[in-house]
Amino acid sequence: MIQELSISNYALIDQLDIVFQPGLTIITGETGAGKSILLGALGLILGQRADTGSLQDKSKKCTVEAVFSIKGLNLESFFSLHDLDYSEVCTIRREISIEGKGRAFVNDTPVNLQILKEIGSNLIDIHSQHETLTLSDSAFQLAVLDAFAANETLLKDYQTIYQLYRKLESKFKSLIEEEAASKRDLDYYQFQFNELELAALDKLNLEQLESELEVLNNAEEIKIHLNRASSSLNGGEVNLITSLNEIKTILSGLSRFNSSFVELSGRINSSFIELKDIASELETLEQGVVFDPDRVGELNICLDAVYRLFQKHQVKSIPELIVIRDDLSGKLLSIASLESAIKACEKELQNCKKALLEKASTLSITRNKFKTILEKELKQLLTQLGMPDASIQARCLPLSENEMNTYGLDRLNFFFSANKGGEMKELNKVASGGELSRLMLSIKSVIAKKTSLPAIIFDEIDTGVSGDIADKVGSIMEQMALGMQVITITHLPQIASKGATHLYVYKEITAQKTFTRIRQLKKEERIQEIAKMLSTGQPGPAALKNAKELLNS
Repeated sequence: MIQELSISNYALIDQLDIVFQPGLTIITGETGAGKSILLGALGLILGQRADTGSLQDKSKKCTVEAVFSIKGLNLESFFSLHDLDYSEVCTIRREISIEGKGRAFVNDTPVNLQILKEIGSNLIDIHSQHETLTLSDSAFQLAVLDAFAANETLLKDYQTIYQLYRKLESKFKSLIEEEAASKRDLDYYQFQFNELELAALDKLNLEQLESELEVLNNAEEIKIHLNRASSSLNGGEVNLITSLNEIKTILSGLSRFNSSFVELSGRINSSFIELKDIASELETLEQGVVFDPDRVGELNICLDAVYRLFQKHQVKSIPELIVIRDDLSGKLLSIASLESAIKACEKELQNCKKALLEKASTLSITRNKFKTILEKELKQLLTQLGMPDASIQARCLPLSENEMNTYGLDRLNFFFSANKGGEMKELNKVASGGELSRLMLSIKSVIAKKTSLPAIIFDEIDTGVSGDIADKVGSIMEQMALGMQVITITHLPQIASKGATHLYVYKEITAQKTFTRIRQLKKEERIQEIAKMLSTGQPGPAALKNAKELLNS
């Protein structure tokens, strides 16, 4: 239940502190005094969006803080899941800055609006005046039946599988589209890969190939120069090696005269041996240089292919081409594996759909089982509320598998007739405003018995009723308040007299501004307030007497 509500700088409220009691709390006040402003502020606590238009003073932030007792609501796991400090007394605070930015806190831990909405849905139900219009909405009607049938766990299980099913559907569709696109690209990728694969890039040494071709293209010139160098060393009658040999012989003969000649003789001998070796290599190289037009053709073809691949793929080296080739290979393998991925996804999708249909079937069975019981209970309450001839039917219509949605395979429609023997029609076609209000109260009443929701707030749910019916509406709220906290905003004295606590909302007008105020009424003040609601103008003795009788009853 909600214990305290503190509001600062919101709409007409500069500062307001309210203490709520268990049981039935009545909130009254003149039209425009600010009763609905309280609900707007409380809505911020429950995750509704806000902007700077909510600020009473644009130079200061707005703060709304509520204290809830959450003992016995089994919210420990929720708090643990979201790393929130659990306490049986929970404080929720919402702040709106002067720039319109909002912050939210649960027990002083920052949270986002989604968490605020989730925790709020477990703490309080606010019935606003426009909510009666949702009675004609099939999704709302289905939610009513599920709440009455205690389908919360079953529905959550179904929706978990449903979300998985939709994800698998999307994945399957993406794989099919990817396969179709890949098949369009397959020939292109395969051609490029084959071209690179045929180039045998791993075996190529570009520098060696270019060098070999350079030699072959200049074979004649190279042979001439090698031959000339070889002849100078060891060819013809006069050559360098013959001359060195003569010098070597002369120095060898002189060696017996002086040791210096021995050293020179050795050096000449070393040079003689080295030059003979060079002459031999020159001869071998010259013999090895042979112009081979076939090999030149092969090299040109190979290098042209490599250069063309460089230009085509806009790279400058063979390692870069190898990277491109390997990437194409990966794409081809990926395309080849798509078929097996599609089959695996399709099988998973079928299994998921089977499980989903089983859950949906169980939901449908439960709904059809409880809808008749719901109809009977609503009929009894409508009779208490002065509609003894009213009839209501919850018609659960099956959907096809293709129409399956987040609620299952059912579409629910409430059909209604207010008069005996009247034709049953959809709510929005036959029910008046007062009838819808009474039906909504009946629905809230039966659901309250089935859920553990600790508090509910009614914003003028008594619209369109008066007199004895209003008294019965108040009695139903009294019964609801035995098991939960009920707070109702009303203009009807019959309902106002039922409350265990009575809060009065009023305006305080200063020289500069108008402010909303609220205070708890004492017994005598309640008599005066209810007497005002019973009369026009200043209440007379009869109105005061009637007010006392209503309170005493």
